[in-house]
Amino acid sequence: MTPEPNKELTKVDFYILPSADPAARLDFACKLTEKAWRLGHRVYLHCADGVQRQELDERLWRFKGESFVPHSNTEDEPDGVIVMGLADAPPSHQDLLINLDLKVPEFFKRFARVAEVVVEDPAVRLAARESFRFYREQGYPLQDHKLQRL
Repeated sequence: MTPEPNKELTKVDFYILPSADPAARLDFACKLTEKAWRLGHRVYLHCADGVQRQELDERLWRFKGESFVPHSNTEDEPDGVIVMGLADAPPSHQDLLINLDLKVPEFFKRFARVAEVVVEDPAVRLAARESFRFYREQGYPLQDHKLQRL
């Protein structure tokens, strides 16, 4: 099997959190987004639905008292540095995809990095296993990070 041209560039990281609370995924996504933003990266946060996106939006405003992480919805500012969306990512985003959906988005391979955030919730773990298997079968470089604390 011949790899696609961008396949060798896309790295996939699984962040495994020591929590069963699905909300921990959003809290960690905020931390990861802030870190990436401070390092100069552009971030696309792919949400499962409008409710999740609204919760993430609220967390990005208040997750850390002294910091502000500028962000917007793809519909409002598709070329923003940090955008949250529900469907296809804006064409200008190709740096970091933080996937908060339970399935791999079709457009993932155009990003340099993909972050999958996993908690000990059974539905999330099952989806993560399926995603891990998919990426591995496609030949993408995978790395897992088992976090000890949040």
